[in-house]
Amino acid sequence: MRIQLLGPLGAEINGNSVLPTARKPRQLLALLALHPGRLLPAGTLIEEIWGTDPPPGAPATLQTYILQLRRHLHTALTADTDTGAGTGTGTGAGTGGGRPRGAKDVLTGRHGGYLLRIPAPSVDVHTYESLLAHGHRSYEQGDDHSAATALRTALALWQGPALVDVTTGPILRIEVLRLQESRLGTTERRIDMDLRLGRHTQLLAELTELTARHPRHEPLHAQAMVALYRSGRQARALDVYRRLRTRLIEDLAVEPSPPLQRLHQAVLNVDPALTVRAGPRRASTFDLYAR
Repeated sequence: MRIQLLGPLGAEINGNSVLPTARKPRQLLALLALHPGRLLPAGTLIEEIWGTDPPPGAPATLQTYILQLRRHLHTALTADTDTGAGTGTGTGAGTGGGRPRGAKDVLTGRHGGYLLRIPAPSVDVHTYESLLAHGHRSYEQGDDHSAATALRTALALWQGPALVDVTTGPILRIEVLRLQESRLGTTERRIDMDLRLGRHTQLLAELTELTARHPRHEPLHAQAMVALYRSGRQARALDVYRRLRTRLIEDLAVEPSPPLQRLHQAVLNVDPALTVRAGPRRASTFDLYAR
């Protein structure tokens, strides 16, 4: 089984879709897929669907939604069996090496809750987080090339905003925010590595788009300033700072942070530190002048 959460929701077993069209079963599938192999109490699933004030019949309705998901699973598993596709491993629906007996073996109910019995790597979120962990380990070991590659591969799994076509309740909403923050933070870290590796010119188009989408985000603007400066575009780097400062003053009535002000001054002064991989290796571009 493969489930995609980093973008539009997708779910299939060896090419056979198990994706429901109804809104609430889609919510349940997304929440269960975020925690593969983990028992989620019925109360947690009810809170996601109905919030903190569920109707009296919520437990029975939840069981109806679970049955709908199992019907989709049964249809896909039956089609898979009829065509003889798959082997039950790798992209298979169950755990271990054997094929599950049926939909209840995949979506299991026990001890007052439900769990999706699929391997964690079957869900793109868990592949993404595994690649992040690999990238951070490589970074700590001083291997910027491997770290940047791992983070770039992780970011390539995203096909749009997380669960963009799923209605989110209070629990999924928090998960979506967490994933979106992780995506932005990972992008920043990967750009820092690429800047250290001398890829400033290749980053210009990406940073132009990112600063437009995040017009008050100081670290991204700092990265854009450094990339432009190292590409011989000092005036453009100063213009990035000017536009950010104007936006911050107009929107929030605040000046840029002291590190960004010092970076601006360094660009004005043609500080030699900007032309090399300056400062402690673990400092981000934004922290070059954080003192």
